[in-house]
Amino acid sequence: MTLLTILLIIVVFLLLGLRIAQEYERAIVFRLGRFTGTRGPGLYWIIPIIERQQTIDIRTKTVDLEQQETITKDSVTIKVNAVLWFRVVAPDAAIIKVANFNQAVYQLAVTALRNIIGQHQLDEVLRGRQQINATLQQLVDAATESWGVKIELVEIKDVEIPESMQRAMAREAEAIREKRARLIKAEAELEASIKLTQGAQQMENSPMALELRRMQMVSEIGIDNNTTTIVLIPSEFSHAAQSLTKLAKATE
Repeated sequence: MTLLTILLIIVVFLLLGLRIAQEYERAIVFRLGRFTGTRGPGLYWIIPIIERQQTIDIRTKTVDLEQQETITKDSVTIKVNAVLWFRVVAPDAAIIKVANFNQAVYQLAVTALRNIIGQHQLDEVLRGRQQINATLQQLVDAATESWGVKIELVEIKDVEIPESMQRAMAREAEAIREKRARLIKAEAELEASIKLTQGAQQMENSPMALELRRMQMVSEIGIDNNTTTIVLIPSEFSHAAQSLTKLAKATE
């Protein structure tokens, strides 16, 4: 075997071991079945035949959790779907400690979603999504930490409730709006009655205020081109008439 042949074999051997990992990839290298380390990004070399690699993507992944039919704490059957964002932070653990981390994360998130919905009433699910999202994220993240997976965000996307429950909620909302309208009207009438009482008391204590109010009423009536004739009787006459009436009743 010539020197050139030997050099050629060495060059081929070296070239067979060259690998390139992208910036968002990491290579898990095994030597004769034993984990030896993580390589990348960039150019690296493994021993052909003796070593093998498994490349893993460490970018954030988005997973749609399929619609789940579950029962809330107050026994209402609803359908819920969600979106999950996660990324691999420890590539060696994601390969060594779990067979298929993508499927494992998905199944764990689906199960956790059903369990959390079952612990909340329907009103809490509809109005407290942020709290449920945070609880779900913490629960799934704690379980996947040993797999080298970080749960970045979980969001409930849609909640589907039965039509009968929708009609009941619509009637409840309508009743609440009607109640609010009646309360506002009652408060307005109460405030108006208080103002009228205060005005009457002021007119009773000040005859001049009563005369000004009467003149204002005449001017308001005249604005509409009204043909009604109004005769104003001085307030002193009415007071005198009241006094005579009381005196006549006293002498009877």
